Amino acid sequence: MEFLKHLSIQPHNPGVSTGTKWFEGAGARLSSYSPVDGKLIATTGAADRETYDQAIAQARQAFAVWRNWPAPRRGEVVRRIGESLRAHKDDLGKLVSYEMGKSLQEGWGEVQEMIDICDLAVGMSRQLHGLTMHSERAAHRMYEQWHPLGIVGIISAFNFPVAVWSWNAMIAWVCGDVCVWKPSEKTPLSAIACQHIAAGVFKEMGVPEGVSVLVNGGLDVGQWLAADTRIPLVSATGSTRMGKAVGTTVATRLGRSLLELGGNNAIIITENADLDIAIRAAVFGAVGTAGQRCTTTRRLIVHENVYDAVLSRLRNAYAHLHIGDPLDPANHVGPLIDKDAVTNYLSALDAVRAAGGSFAVEGGVLSGPGYESGCYVKPCIAEARNDFDIVQHETFAPILYLIRFKTLEEAIAFQNDVPQGLSSSIMTLNLREAERFLSAAGSDCGIANVNIGTSGAEIGGAFGGEKETGGGRESGSDAWKAYMRRQTNTINYDTQLPLAQGIKFDI
Repeated sequence: MEFLKHLSIQPHNPGVSTGTKWFEGAGARLSSYSPVDGKLIATTGAADRETYDQAIAQARQAFAVWRNWPAPRRGEVVRRIGESLRAHKDDLGKLVSYEMGKSLQEGWGEVQEMIDICDLAVGMSRQLHGLTMHSERAAHRMYEQWHPLGIVGIISAFNFPVAVWSWNAMIAWVCGDVCVWKPSEKTPLSAIACQHIAAGVFKEMGVPEGVSVLVNGGLDVGQWLAADTRIPLVSATGSTRMGKAVGTTVATRLGRSLLELGGNNAIIITENADLDIAIRAAVFGAVGTAGQRCTTTRRLIVHENVYDAVLSRLRNAYAHLHIGDPLDPANHVGPLIDKDAVTNYLSALDAVRAAGGSFAVEGGVLSGPGYESGCYVKPCIAEARNDFDIVQHETFAPILYLIRFKTLEEAIAFQNDVPQGLSSSIMTLNLREAERFLSAAGSDCGIANVNIGTSGAEIGGAFGGEKETGGGRESGSDAWKAYMRRQTNTINYDTQLPLAQGIKFDI
């Protein structure tokens, strides 16, 4: 596999890096097995406490220099990273696909998302703006400015092994922060490849060692990051359970956390929907990345008048899905990440049956030639009720729940009646229905779409959700403010010292 060599992936890789320098670390080595064929790709070292502390110390030293680089100059570094990602898009996309299991198109799409965020961050580097406001005191000027925070800790999940890092790192870097990245232990090689790409640019441009730190490892490394008072912001992406643990730990030291957690996303299909668009959006949303996206479509809330038509079309679409090696462009669906994910998938199917649901499209584990890894499952469709306990929880697998509704008010109530609040959509050609869905009394999610699906967000808009999704916002819009600290300044250019609120204090 030439793409591994092109990305500097070796059979045995060190697990800790401060940029151009790599360290082995004394933590338990990580082995990356591909869910595509079950084969060992390579191993990597892991941080122990000593190498972790060395890396954090290097990051602190780098911040003292990096924060003084002009923001447009930092933006130029990010621009060059974007160019390097363009040059490595084919190879990095293949590695993401092979290590994680998503289709090759999605692997390339993830790298393109990284490129896009670089472009966005470069523009931001010249627009890190504050406000100027009028003072109540004569000959005074008030304004706000933004300064970098320091070290940003990034904990990412396996399902987007490189893009989520870039959402945080590229913006944090133009803001003047330095980053310490703890990738998923299930996809360490994709992270190592990204570090090599960034380090090549950093070396050419004289970026201080420690601006980009990589610390591979297990749960203990994430716990060190969350508890570390030297790290003012921890951005964590993963399950709600993980996010609650990270958020609690960070809060006890009065640090900041940016949490992107679980989703239980729904598409409402009204009787006024364009069903061609609705079916296409629902199928990709439900089976893309084998159902392992936080924005995966998990619930399809369908008006009773079009329910049978929607179900018929879905059955036909699912019958034409190709499941297999994600590096084969002819396949739509790849494997789940590992056998534990398969176990969770099967448990969810049992829970549907126990609750009284039925399957319009049956699930199951695939076996035989091409499926030797044991991680390939059938995307399935269950007819269910929104109040089933299993429907209320996120299962990271291609299981789509069909739910009937009679009125739009009932559909919106179903949409909102889950603990999570990430992404949502409505399919309708009726303007009133669309606007009702987008109103304050409509979807309670951080993302609400009309006539597009729940997954595939663009980087220009702030990404994140409410409730148990964590409340964080990454990527576009004014999300850069999460990586900086706000400072209010008042300048007196008079010979007098008037006090605010007209207070008199004569001495």
